[in-house]
Amino acid sequence: MSDLRARAQALRDQFAQAGAQVVDPPVLQPADLLLDLYGEDIRGRAYVTSDAMRGEQMLRPDFTVPVVQMHMAHGAEPARYTYAGEVFRRQETDPDRASEYMQVGYEVFERSDPAAADAEVFSLISQAVAPLALRAATGDIGILMAAVDGLNTTQRRKAALRRHIWRPRRFRALLDRFGGRTSVPDSRRVLLAGEISAGAPLTGLRTQDEIDTRIAALVEDAHQPPISNAEMEGLDALLAVRETLPYALSQLNDLAVDLPAIKDAVARVAARAEALAKRGVDVDSLEFEASYGRTSMEYYDGFVFGFYAESRPDLPAVATGGRYDALTQRLGAGAAIPAVGAMLRPDLMALLEEEA
Repeated sequence: MSDLRARAQALRDQFAQAGAQVVDPPVLQPADLLLDLYGEDIRGRAYVTSDAMRGEQMLRPDFTVPVVQMHMAHGAEPARYTYAGEVFRRQETDPDRASEYMQVGYEVFERSDPAAADAEVFSLISQAVAPLALRAATGDIGILMAAVDGLNTTQRRKAALRRHIWRPRRFRALLDRFGGRTSVPDSRRVLLAGEISAGAPLTGLRTQDEIDTRIAALVEDAHQPPISNAEMEGLDALLAVRETLPYALSQLNDLAVDLPAIKDAVARVAARAEALAKRGVDVDSLEFEASYGRTSMEYYDGFVFGFYAESRPDLPAVATGGRYDALTQRLGAGAAIPAVGAMLRPDLMALLEEEA
């Protein structure tokens, strides 16, 4: 552990030399608000405790949310932060994975040029892991969000799809249902037809009014027309985009003709590609996948990336990062600033160096 701490501090010092302020958020964080920001996966794996003085607390599962909370409370603009320390996540379904490990990170709060900030964070992380010859993967959650927002369907359906963007199987099931590709299950059919009645007592946490409201919403949705075939095919093609960045951009620009709502998001990808090239990143060989990042932190809403060891597919990402503009608004009481950051794991870096 002492060797890992020294490695983590050396990486943190590199980021400090790049202009970041060193910060060290407390290990114990308030759980009531922050758990809602992490998403379903992390909520289920957080170590939570409570006491009479401070209420429900949790061991920090990452650094980004506490850093955003700190910055939005009293940070200046623009700002850059770096940190190194332990994070904690339960691993009940995979006991071989560490439940406590070191993270080192770099976060940028900068409103003047988001594309340049994206490129800055990616290139610094890329340089830090360069000796390991890792595979870089990139994507942009904002494109799929924009495509969903632009669908010619109800706000309720769009809200449901947005909520499940980070759960690809559930998203696909909803999309196929809203597009009329799947039939209504028998259990739902009889429910919608009003053919279910029971005298059994209520169980669970939902009240009768809540149940009735949910049934009414399902009935209303059943009478809505399906999402058009053109939009469904456009979304299918969007989700299938997986190419090197220049070819992916070409495909995305073609898709923007039929899905005009993604035009601005695609333009941001193009601006980022230019900024990455200026930073010396080989964008011609950089992978881009429209669906990438959909199983990561739910606060990401734009650029997402990760670095992976192809020789060890059993390992998680050695480094991950992304843009989280909306998170700053949620923690800023209405105020907001574009923000992007990333973290890397010195324990995995050390393991891969030992195996080289």
